[in-house]
Amino acid sequence: MSGGQTGADRAGLDAAVEAGILHGGWCPRGRFAEDGKIPAKYRLKQTMSSFYTERTEKNVLDSDMTAVFTFGPPLGGSASTVIYAKRHGKPFRHFDLNGKESVLVKDFCKWLESLEKDEIVLNIAGSRESTGPGAYEKVKNILAETLAEFHQL
Repeated sequence: MSGGQTGADRAGLDAAVEAGILHGGWCPRGRFAEDGKIPAKYRLKQTMSSFYTERTEKNVLDSDMTAVFTFGPPLGGSASTVIYAKRHGKPFRHFDLNGKESVLVKDFCKWLESLEKDEIVLNIAGSRESTGPGAYEKVKNILAETLAEFHQL
């Protein structure tokens, strides 16, 4: 699940769609994102508010765990995601996109395996494309490689 913003959020949704995995999440009322309206192809529910903070907290609450992908430390909405995860006692992990992609995939796989659950609801959050150019492509690659890895198990 994700909030549908450009960058990491959309990468999570697109990776799920392409892999045939159920997807969803919460987005602001009006389906707002920095590039306009979030496309209807994404199965997102709208919050009562048009503010991003409400959807951020709902996505943390409705997931088993949250992965935050940013270039450098989480800032802005990504930092809010971490705060909500801590506040609600939800597992989360930050992945710095400045790292080597193969290492990030390996770390991400290890983290997912540590939960010892067959099915999880994963919240994908992180850099939007305007503040982290290239976030979409890098996160989508990491998720696609991770899904391929798990498919082999």
